[in-house]
Amino acid sequence: MQLDLFAIQLQEILQEALYVLVDLVTKLAGAIGLYAILFYLLRSLFRKFERDIALVTLNVSSDPVLAIFVLTAFKITIHNTESLARVVWLERIFIGGIVIAISYWSLQLFKQVLIYYLKEYATATEAMWDDVLIPLLEGVIPTVIVLVGGSAVLQLCFGLDLTGAWLTLGGGAFVIGFAVKDILANFFSGIVLLLDSPFQFGDVLRLEGDNGTQLGILRKIGVRVTRFYLFETHTEVYIPNSVMQGQKITNLSRPIEPVYFLTTIELNPKCDLEQAKKVMQEIIQAHPDTLGDIETKLNCLERYYDWTDVADDFVAKKENGKKRLLAENAVNEKLAEIEQSLEALIITLQFVEEGGLTQDEIETVQQEFSGVLELIGLTVIHQSADSKRSFFKLKQVQASLHLEETQDPDSLINLVRKWYRIWLRDPNVVDQDEYVLPEIWEHKIELLKRRVQKLHQKIMHPLYEETRLDDYVKRLVQWLRDRFKQARSKWQEPQVRMEGVVHYEGYTYIQFILNYYVDDIRLEDGERGIRVNSDIHREIMRHLKENCQSPGV
Repeated sequence: MQLDLFAIQLQEILQEALYVLVDLVTKLAGAIGLYAILFYLLRSLFRKFERDIALVTLNVSSDPVLAIFVLTAFKITIHNTESLARVVWLERIFIGGIVIAISYWSLQLFKQVLIYYLKEYATATEAMWDDVLIPLLEGVIPTVIVLVGGSAVLQLCFGLDLTGAWLTLGGGAFVIGFAVKDILANFFSGIVLLLDSPFQFGDVLRLEGDNGTQLGILRKIGVRVTRFYLFETHTEVYIPNSVMQGQKITNLSRPIEPVYFLTTIELNPKCDLEQAKKVMQEIIQAHPDTLGDIETKLNCLERYYDWTDVADDFVAKKENGKKRLLAENAVNEKLAEIEQSLEALIITLQFVEEGGLTQDEIETVQQEFSGVLELIGLTVIHQSADSKRSFFKLKQVQASLHLEETQDPDSLINLVRKWYRIWLRDPNVVDQDEYVLPEIWEHKIELLKRRVQKLHQKIMHPLYEETRLDDYVKRLVQWLRDRFKQARSKWQEPQVRMEGVVHYEGYTYIQFILNYYVDDIRLEDGERGIRVNSDIHREIMRHLKENCQSPGV
């Protein structure tokens, strides 16, 4: 009798083991099929799409989906096996693994898909999300995902009831929110400023509110306050965002960094008006601190501003201006050369990226980009990496590649430094500018190095981002044009036009309107435009003399 019972039990165990084995083999075949679909079939299909969102989403989802499938298969097998189902903790382990995999999948989708396209949208709309709001989301949302996933694991795996904890947390959040309502008002005002304001950090703003008019530089929009540097008092003030939102804001730095100026000149109608107009336009062009074609400015500068016969010595200003314009011209030419090389790289990438890059094509792209690095003034330094401590070979190789500056005097970085250091010797530069200019340009150089470093890593190891490489290069080109150094354009040339005839106290004179741009209002404590305007007026009066000056002047 006992032998029969033992035989029956053994038979049941063998049948159950056979069932488990068959079930596992079936699910293993399913996992292999799913792997083939995710990593081969869909990937080959999505690579042909013009937009890469499907490919990137697939790359992010492949491993988590495969893990969820395997864990779910094991969980179902355990649930359907009588002997294993009695081991409660075993099924809970797989449930916890599924929750962790789903949380990880959500986290990667948020970081690599949603945030990526939010940054792309923010760049296209010239918003400041990429500076404040998106990093805030990057910090908050992952924490929320981890908390929700962690609480789900605690409840499902360990049977902990967290209802009381959530109610307590919600009640505490309500009480805290009521207590700090002013802070929350400033926070949401800051969000509105970020979403709805056409200015960026470093722009010169004029604020008009109950406290009068204030002129200064926007330093930072924070969670609660906006940091603002005032030209008049040379101090930094912290304005609550709710107050900032209620002021009238004029952006003097947009759409370009140079600031537009308009002034009037009145001349005697008996003078040669066309010749006077030509002289005034050349005088504006000749001033080192106005915008215009550099070659034209250098030619005009030879004929004007010889102020050796007056108290103000403009000779040093004039000589420094020549050197500065020549140095800036060298920077512009180098930037144009870099942009041409990057445009050629974009064409290469668009030609070879369809269907994915081969190893030979990757090497061709890398060789082209190395030429761009040389023009910028960067070189690749191979650092040693401890292979014993590296879990992934890719991470090891990426850590071994680092970009450092070269000593090439004709590289972009060194030409920019030469340019702003000449600028520092300008007689009109004030003590504060000795810190402002290096801060501005060294910050831009550092941003350039970071962007190039990221692009270099992607080009060296494209992985599944080969369809995005041309977009990354386009962004670098656009950033160089818009944020690093804006090229001098034809519409920035000085303009002089006759406005009309004006009668004043029995005199008649012809009024001219002078339009021009001053290159950087952030210098000279915000009084740069006033000083340039005075210089131009003074030189016009010296050259037009008595026969062209209005009797009323």
